[in-house]
Amino acid sequence: MEPIEPARPRPRGIYLLPNLFTTGGLFGGFFAIVAAAQGKFEEACIAIFIAAILDGIDGRVARMTNTQSEFGVQYDSLADLVSFGMAPALVMYHWALSSMKLDGAMFGKVGWLVAFLYAACAALRLARFNSQVGQVDKRWFIGLASPAAAGLMASFVWTCDDLGLAGPELRWPAAAVAVVAGLLMVSRVRYNSFKGSGQGARAERVPFATIVIAVAILIALWIDPPRVLLAATALYALSGPVMWFHRRKIASEPA
Repeated sequence: MEPIEPARPRPRGIYLLPNLFTTGGLFGGFFAIVAAAQGKFEEACIAIFIAAILDGIDGRVARMTNTQSEFGVQYDSLADLVSFGMAPALVMYHWALSSMKLDGAMFGKVGWLVAFLYAACAALRLARFNSQVGQVDKRWFIGLASPAAAGLMASFVWTCDDLGLAGPELRWPAAAVAVVAGLLMVSRVRYNSFKGSGQGARAERVPFATIVIAVAILIALWIDPPRVLLAATALYALSGPVMWFHRRKIASEPA
């Protein structure tokens, strides 16, 4: 009887399919930066949302095709930093924050520092997420996820631009949105990931209510994309602090 040879370990390679989606997301972020520099803010915001969609696909494709790799994880993080860190920060800067110099030279510096704060918070959020992979409950995000924060920034700019509101007139509200989105990313506030139990194969299952909500949002997007996206991202960003205060209130009540 011939001895059975042990299965050879799969070589650690660079897999085309998932990294192709990651590259598409990176391109969306890069395009958003270029478009914002040219004053094409609607196109820039749409590109950020397309990058977010591709970012949600690449990981699932890698798991479905069993093509996960350490290279893919690191490449995805670098692409996310561009698409959800640098791109939203620069879109907001070109649209409104650069106009803070109208309030004086010092406030002009505040404008680009606010944009940098958001980008730095996105980098810290991604680094913390990578360091905690496999250690946290997959049902929750610790801090606002960078794609959600980028969606809040992009939908705010897109909605205001669609309404004909000039960025310079809204430079202070824009700065507030950027600061809040950045700080929520590095906070310890928990956000629902809309995943299953987080245990084994069930981790990829999505609750039925999430599917219904997603269908309703998709229908509403056909009616008014920028406003629906702004409402959805704002409500999600607020859900974390609201649930945090709710849990604190319950914990403080006497038994």
